[in-house]
Amino acid sequence: MKGNSTFMRSRVLPLSVWLLGLLMVWEAGSWMLLHVAQTPLAQSKLPYVHEVAATLWKYSGTLVKEGGATFGNAGVGFLIGASAGVVLAVLMSLSKTIEQLAFPYAIASQMIPILGLAPIIYGIVRDEQVSRIIISGYITFFPVALNMLRGLRSVDLPALELMHSYAAKPWAVYWKLRFPAALPALFSGLKVAAPLAVTGAILVELMGAQHGIGVIMLRNLYYGPSHTYMFWSTVIVGALLGVASYGLMSLAERLVAPWQPEFRPKGGRR
Repeated sequence: MKGNSTFMRSRVLPLSVWLLGLLMVWEAGSWMLLHVAQTPLAQSKLPYVHEVAATLWKYSGTLVKEGGATFGNAGVGFLIGASAGVVLAVLMSLSKTIEQLAFPYAIASQMIPILGLAPIIYGIVRDEQVSRIIISGYITFFPVALNMLRGLRSVDLPALELMHSYAAKPWAVYWKLRFPAALPALFSGLKVAAPLAVTGAILVELMGAQHGIGVIMLRNLYYGPSHTYMFWSTVIVGALLGVASYGLMSLAERLVAPWQPEFRPKGGRR
């Protein structure tokens, strides 16, 4: 009970205050653009928060349905990309030759702008679901592989020597020592990659897909000022999907690696 209270004070309360302050500044800025600066099409540039909120509520069913399509495909791609990244990191940690062969290509693959790659993949595959999965997996792969490799090599040398002194087999060294030590670094990569996977899925939807939050976003952008509130609603939903993906990874990290210092109660037990 005390831990929950501490979590509320240290995390939830500051976030709530920050969010409330941001909404107040947004509402005030919208009013100033419209009434003080008298900017043409002021509401299309920065609409009222309460109007966007009303649109979110009115079309919540559609936004949830299309957002679910985006989030689901991004999630599948994220899992595939993360799995591939972990496997490659393990192989590179086992063999210097594999690292020398694979790592330069992994780095080179990230030099391709995702904005240019998305329409190429969509044009080749011609399937919006598969395209979203491929792009989300592509974005996820590198940060996960890089952080996992760093984590696998972060093991303390005395602990490694102790395992060898007990004649531990390689799989035992990995399972009991290297993998637990690599979890914090792995989740660092996962938390970076998860929101990017959602962004990649939305980007594919802008290429001409039929379903997804990016489709509604693009349509309402083209419809002009009369659909400003709906366009901003899709932007907010897209941001919330990214926040949700990050939150899921943070929750998974707390459950899988609870020994980390940031998850321990401050001040210890009394």
